Amino acid sequence: MKQKAKKPSGTEPVPQQQDSSKVQKVKPDFPEQVRSFVSEWSVTIILLLFGTTTILQAFVVPTGSMEDTVLIGDHMFVDKLAFSPPGAISKYLLPYTPIKRGDIIVFKWPVDPRQNYIKRVIGVPGDHIKLINKELVLNGKKMTEPYVVHKMNYLDSYRDNFPSEPNMRLEAGAVKMLSENMKDGEIVVPPNCYFAMGDNRDNSLDSRYWGFVPRDNIVGKPAIIFWSYDATTEALADPNIISLNHLIDLATHFFSKTRWNRTLMVPRPYPLG
Repeated sequence: MKQKAKKPSGTEPVPQQQDSSKVQKVKPDFPEQVRSFVSEWSVTIILLLFGTTTILQAFVVPTGSMEDTVLIGDHMFVDKLAFSPPGAISKYLLPYTPIKRGDIIVFKWPVDPRQNYIKRVIGVPGDHIKLINKELVLNGKKMTEPYVVHKMNYLDSYRDNFPSEPNMRLEAGAVKMLSENMKDGEIVVPPNCYFAMGDNRDNSLDSRYWGFVPRDNIVGKPAIIFWSYDATTEALADPNIISLNHLIDLATHFFSKTRWNRTLMVPRPYPLG
């Protein structure tokens, strides 16, 4: 009688392979899906908030005071780190630069810090500034300003020969500037302040009318124009409210009114002095 061969000791039976088509995948239960969704979007939102509060800030230009360098309806990202005071370590890692004459800046309007303005820096602390028949005289020298446009063909005694006797009501900051910071017919920029004007020099409410820009009010500099749309000042007056007329205009004229040639354009500074 034959005996069955014994299996070698120390060996285990080979498991039979299962048909992969019959293997069911275990789906996470609904609460786990919710937790995963919330976790992923929480991280995304935190990163977006960090970026918009620390690195970049979106800004839309509501007025034509910086034409033709910057236009009404230019949507741009503002670099908030460019002018931040450097730290002991970060100064080696991040591209901090001092604020210079000719830089374009976005800042909180001193009259109402809830509003952001965009202008060009004309004077830094210690500078002596005056205008003679619309021409800028900076520290005793007439400046060449190729970016400036003059769209009004008449002289205004205060606007074009500055500083002089005001012919309109000025904001409190400008009144203080004229009374405390004028020497020998020139404005002297005090410490931690900047004198800013628009490139559309005849149609710009700027430091001539409301005073200096405090250093702490400066948000940053334009990094890039990501979209430009031919809108009106009225449509963009309040960045927190989009009017129905503006929405209709966007829906019907998006392609024809988008300034495609300005997409990804970088507003450039111009050295002065």
